[in-house]
Amino acid sequence: MTAELDRVVREEWGRLVALLLAHFRRLDLVEDALGDAVEAAARRWAVEGVPDNPAAWLQTVARRRVVDRLRSEAMARRRHALIATDLDRQPQRTMADTGDVVEDDLLRLVLMCTHPALSPEAASALALRLVLGISTYDIARLFLVSETTMAARLTRAKRKIVAAGIPFAIPDLDALPARLATVAQTAYLAFTAGYAPASGPDPVRASLAGEAVRLTRTVRGLRPEDPTLTALLALVLLQHSRRDARVDPKGRLVLLGDQDRTRWHREEIQEAVALLESPSVVGRSLPEQAATYLLQAFVAAEHATARQVSETRWDRIVAHYDQLVSIDPTPAARLARAVAVAEASGPRAGLAALEEVDLPGSHRVAAVSAELLARAGERAAAAAHFRAALELCRNDAERQHLQARAAALAAEPDVTTAAGPPRP
Repeated sequence: MTAELDRVVREEWGRLVALLLAHFRRLDLVEDALGDAVEAAARRWAVEGVPDNPAAWLQTVARRRVVDRLRSEAMARRRHALIATDLDRQPQRTMADTGDVVEDDLLRLVLMCTHPALSPEAASALALRLVLGISTYDIARLFLVSETTMAARLTRAKRKIVAAGIPFAIPDLDALPARLATVAQTAYLAFTAGYAPASGPDPVRASLAGEAVRLTRTVRGLRPEDPTLTALLALVLLQHSRRDARVDPKGRLVLLGDQDRTRWHREEIQEAVALLESPSVVGRSLPEQAATYLLQAFVAAEHATARQVSETRWDRIVAHYDQLVSIDPTPAARLARAVAVAEASGPRAGLAALEEVDLPGSHRVAAVSAELLARAGERAAAAAHFRAALELCRNDAERQHLQARAAALAAEPDVTTAAGPPRP
């Protein structure tokens, strides 16, 4: 697959699915057709060159594949002529359609995926795959399951949508609240995939994270007083505000403590802080999901409002993580807490907190351990953990960062590294 095809699939898959599904309303055919179009592009673009509008090329080829399949089905039912004529007369949508059409279709697709006939986990996973084009491997890492297990879940969910005839439409406002929790979880996971991609060449996927922010803002517009959506919007705005400082001009990761804070988007930080002070979340008894987003937003706000890294109140951040772990003791929350404990109380305390983290298959526990061991002066153990992290890491940019840290450690065996652990 060419680099351009890889980019188009990564960035446009969800929009292409949405456009085709809005037109044909056959999820099974649309996904197969897009897969065929990508295979055709891999063969033909290598010979003919990349077309001027790659996404439109994929859409056109996929549309033809769907039409061919529908004609074949119609032939089997002895109604080929009628169906084929009707299909040829249908209006075609192209990638030149207005943004409003695309956005409406994307929202319909998310809400279709979050239909109550599907479990919340299956619904979120399916939306991540269809709407935002996140790879099955990356989705599996988000849900802490194997890629094979996630692939099977996605297949079952798609079959259920087709078999149950779940409509490709926005539900009535009365039915919307029942789906909001799953929509929020989907946006949160999509945002996480954007800023902590488990695989691929990108250190961050700001466009994917931006889509998650847009989705959160759009859905909250339907229910502006909803505390879960308010807390989530504050969280993603605070994290997204740092997008321009997360990567250096050479495409390398820049850790939080080393980022140029003048490049942070202050207007987004101000909006988020105002949301954290709004009646939607202040002085209310919050559902668990809202509380978890709110506590993470408080952590992000501590970073965002510190004028320089030395002013960061790590004691407050640890307190927020203590509350978060008491509500939702996920491995990711425990890992982030261990990093905060190390900053507040030193590397030995951080290593002790890491003992509570069980995150099999993830390189990040080994990477944090390596940094803390290096800071504590245990260079041999740190080097071993760097090697373990590199064996597990499938993100190219993170691998480069780990390789650089391991090389720096090896080059200065008599000096305890002053670099801190990765920060949340």
